Amino acid sequence: MPRPCTACTHEAAQAINKGLAAATPYRRLAKQYGISEAALYRHHDEHLPARIVKAQERLDVREALDIVSQLKAINAAALEVLRDARASQDGDLVLKASDRILRQIELQAKLLGELDDRPIINILVAPEWLELRVVIMGALSGHPEAQRDVAEAISAHAS
Repeated sequence: MPRPCTACTHEAAQAINKGLAAATPYRRLAKQYGISEAALYRHHDEHLPARIVKAQERLDVREALDIVSQLKAINAAALEVLRDARASQDGDLVLKASDRILRQIELQAKLLGELDDRPIINILVAPEWLELRVVIMGALSGHPEAQRDVAEAISAHAS
């Protein structure tokens, strides 16, 4: 007969479930409640009540919506400043407000995953690759067919 789940039978089972649903680190929960991390993993995968997971997801959505509402409020304030600056023909303030609005748009795009500002590295022009390519082609110089095949494969992949 299998052993009962130590998390399910623990006196603080409800708190453990909430901690797991909130993505509290297993190590911290294990130390806090005197349960092994392995038992917590098993409990999470096999016994964590679906309603607790759904409740945590709803909380996460509410927090995300709160961020969106804050961004909207900031955007509205920045637009109001821009309108006032234009009306008073304050060029310096127009530029500052425009810059603020631009930064807000960039932030929103990043948060929504619509803007990827990670650097793009073209390995084909990296000095290390160019040097390695010379070494490879040199090593294949005694094998003209293999050299041609490798050159064609590199060219095809680069396109």
